[in-house]
Amino acid sequence: MDLADGVLAGDQRAIARAISLVENEPPQVPSLIRQLFARTGQASVIGVTGAPGVGKSTLVDRLVIECRHRGKTVGVLAVDPSSPFTGGSILGDRIRMQSHSGDEGVYVRSMATHGHLGGLSNATSDAVLILDASGCDLVLIETVGVGQGEVDIARTADVSIVVTIPDAGDEVQAMKAGIMEIGDIFVVNKADRSGAERTVTAIEGMLALREFKKDVWCPPVLKTQATTGEGVPDLLEAVSRFNEENGESQERRRERARVRLTELLQHTFIQRLEKKEHSLALIRDAVERVVNRDVDPYTAAADIMERVT
Repeated sequence: MDLADGVLAGDQRAIARAISLVENEPPQVPSLIRQLFARTGQASVIGVTGAPGVGKSTLVDRLVIECRHRGKTVGVLAVDPSSPFTGGSILGDRIRMQSHSGDEGVYVRSMATHGHLGGLSNATSDAVLILDASGCDLVLIETVGVGQGEVDIARTADVSIVVTIPDAGDEVQAMKAGIMEIGDIFVVNKADRSGAERTVTAIEGMLALREFKKDVWCPPVLKTQATTGEGVPDLLEAVSRFNEENGESQERRRERARVRLTELLQHTFIQRLEKKEHSLALIRDAVERVVNRDVDPYTAAADIMERVT
């Protein structure tokens, strides 16, 4: 059985090998994705994001438990910060979710960001396709907890869940700077703490300032206690309603495809450029000219493009 057949059969070892393959970016990746792509598009992809300490990992764990109770198979991609020493992921989420290790209906994988600032690693999109092709009903992506910079999640997930906690004043204020724009569902976790209702009201107030078109989804604000599971069934119901009622789902898929194609075109161009010694010499020369202030970066880049295309 080759690798693609193993993934399509739902073999967890094959899935692990395939995701390792896309993380390392060898030449075989395009061939693997070509073999899998026709079997994708069935999984619901859920992104979970928010600042450190809001309980994202515990919430994801409870979502997995609830999904399994409903007979759904689940893939989890926990996007970890890269280790500054090895470049690998810290693997904290996989350690915390070992309770699912014996469940054939759950696949958990930690992925390193490799310095990618948006909160998702470059291989995440391909890893989602692999889990989708393997037969997962849902794919959960938990992103690095760096707050508002995680707008990349909206380009990968079907539905984006933004998690906060009661009276997180600075964090709720930071939402205005961008993360409010990507949230399809907002969750106030640790809702047993005082100030939960105030935080719900504050987020609803900020949402009220946005203009929503008729028949377009208006994000709800829900309360959960991930440690006990309270509110998690309601959260999954909200995800289901979003998938059924969101009038912009097709446009969102179109935008995701456009962004992914643009990324691949840029990546392919840079790879080909770096393989040519003549191009590398041009880049090295341009770098020195920019450093010495002999030329500005825009002119240097335009000059390289003119000489290599």
